Amino acid sequence: MQKKQLYYLSNGFTLIEIAITLFIITLLLGGLLVPLGTQIEQRKISETQRNLEEIKEAMIGFALANGRLPRPANSNVDGNEKAVCTGANASAMEQACTGFIPWATLGVPKLDAWGKVFRYSVTPAFANSSITFVTTSTKTVQTRDATGSIISLASSVPAVIISQGKNNWGIGDNGNAFADTSATNTDEDTNNSASVTFISRTQTDSGTAATGGEFDDLVAWISPNILFSRMVAAGKLP
Repeated sequence: MQKKQLYYLSNGFTLIEIAITLFIITLLLGGLLVPLGTQIEQRKISETQRNLEEIKEAMIGFALANGRLPRPANSNVDGNEKAVCTGANASAMEQACTGFIPWATLGVPKLDAWGKVFRYSVTPAFANSSITFVTTSTKTVQTRDATGSIISLASSVPAVIISQGKNNWGIGDNGNAFADTSATNTDEDTNNSASVTFISRTQTDSGTAATGGEFDDLVAWISPNILFSRMVAAGKLP
């Protein structure tokens, strides 16, 4: 009996070999899980970017039908556009024309892939009255160059739409606020409170030392040239 047991041990796997095999399998599985998580996140980014394009197209369609861009939603739970953007001065008007995308009015997605309501800021003159060739846009989109310095990306922009991404800031479907868990995400902080000047740049992971801090916002805007040309083609301008 003793000889037979030794025979099977010498012709099978030893405990050390089994342990090494399990260790290698664990490493392989761990290596597969990281790319899978990355793929899921990339799908969410792509989905949100498609939604941003859909929203932009719906906004231009609204302008073709109504001669103006839509105003922000009444609230994060009421997706109909405001009756008007009002304010005691220019700054207050910009604030009043900044909020959430009017998803019910436009028939577009309310939430990005992370469950946050799309934010929206529109030039008051483009939303409160009919658009003309002399209607002045007030929004600006900035970015950062290779040295981290702020530079202009787009100026005289009629409207800006923002997804606040996976991490930090944002309002959920039922009004729940997503916490800002970072003390260094300066550019995300800017977008969260902005009504005129916004930032769009390459996404950077949390904990980064890059100028402007970690950043995962997705920012889209309507080009005045595209808006005007589409309105001319539709006979809405001049």
